[in-house]
Parts: sequence; C-alpha cells; structure tokens
Amino acid sequence: MVLAFRGWNDAGQAASLALEYVNESIQSVPLADLDGEEFFDFTVERPVVSFTAEGQRTLDWPSHQFRYGPVESERELIVGIGAEPHLRWRAYCEAVIGLALDSGVQRVVLMGAYLADVVYSQPVSLTGSSTDPDVLASLGVSASQYQGPVGIVGALADAFEQEGLWVTTLWAGLPHYIDMTPNPRGALALLQKLSECLDFKVDEAPLRAQAAEYEEQTSAVVGGDTELLEYVRELKRREFAQ
Repeated sequence: MVLAFRGWNDAGQAASLALEYVNESIQSVPLADLDGEEFFDFTVERPVVSFTAEGQRTLDWPSHQFRYGPVESERELIVGIGAEPHLRWRAYCEAVIGLALDSGVQRVVLMGAYLADVVYSQPVSLTGSSTDPDVLASLGVSASQYQGPVGIVGALADAFEQEGLWVTTLWAGLPHYIDMTPNPRGALALLQKLSECLDFKVDEAPLRAQAAEYEEQTSAVVGGDTELLEYVRELKRREFAQ
C-alpha cells in the first residue's frame, strides 16, 4: 500500500503527482472510498460541482479513494491519494489500517514533500524513516531527524508501526523559493525510490521529460530575477562550506 495526502504534507504536489503517475502506469481500478463526512471540514475542503458530458449537474464530496492494480503477476499495489483529513485522525488511521489488514497488505510506504533551503538544480534530497533499519541504507536515503508537529503521514506511520506492520516514509525536500506547482522533479525522485523500495518498475520516461522541462523553466525564472539568483548562489556557498 502506498499513500500520499494533498496539502500540508505535499509541497509542490510532488507526492500526489508521483502516485497519480503510478495509478496511470499500473492501470489501477477503484477499490474503496473513505467517506469524508467524518473526517473533513467542508468549509475548508469544499464539495465541487461540475457537469457531465450530458449536461447533468453533479456534486463531488471530498473523500479518500483507494485504487489497486498489478505490479507483477502475483503482486498488487493499493494506491491511496486524497486531501489530508481535518478531523478524527485516530479514527481515520484505524479505518486505513483496517483496509490494509483486510487486503492482506504486507508493506506500506507513505510519501510526502516539504519546503527547504535547497539548491533547485541539485538532485532532489530525500529523507525518510522505516521500521526496517536496512531499508533507508539500501535506498541511499538519509534518516529524518525532524522533530515537531506532524501531518497525517506521521500519524499514520506511527499507527502502522504500533500495529506491527512494515512501514517506510519517504520525503522530498523542495526549494521553498520556487512557486511552480506541481513539481515533477520531486515526483520523479519519489517515484524512483518508491519503485526501488517495493521492487517494481514503471516507465519513467514521460515523468522524466516533465521534470526536465520543469528544470528549464525554473532556471529561466531564477536567471531572470537578480535577487533570487543571488539567494541561490548563497545557498550554494553554504552547501560548499559544509
């Protein structure tokens, strides 16, 4: 099972974009929905009205959808993407864990992204945590040293661990000074470590092309802003001095 949550846990929408890409790659189909009535403040995450191709008006309520698809002949991946819930996090965690146990899930990966003082042109820095002490080393991912308030990713990771399940978190650090969303560079970095962690492959070429285009656009933005360019140079000097 792999999970990502839009909002506070998902800078640049990198984690949710990575899992949307996975859904398309494995041609996932619907598995379950968690009704948002218990978990969302609808004045914050509002229902959305739209029209069908036939002109019929429909109202879509916030929920958390889970889909699944094959990654090998005998293995399937459950993918969950949704907005971070606002209410009753413990009950929410219990519901997600219940789905995982009922589905026979053996491994769980939670993904997120955060804003940091990083050089935009350098490889995306990843940190994480795992109940398996060998996982992060095998992935070349630094152990997170973060202390402070957590989002639903942190709450779920703790709940899965308390349940005795194998769980790993992966976080991408993205430049806080670039306001271009979504960030396919972050999504690509997360996707690559996810596929390595769970030992499955997807065609990265389309996302890699998006990441290259994003990097070119970012370079143009930075190059056209004198103050921003000097800030990036200062970040590079700090990095060199460490």
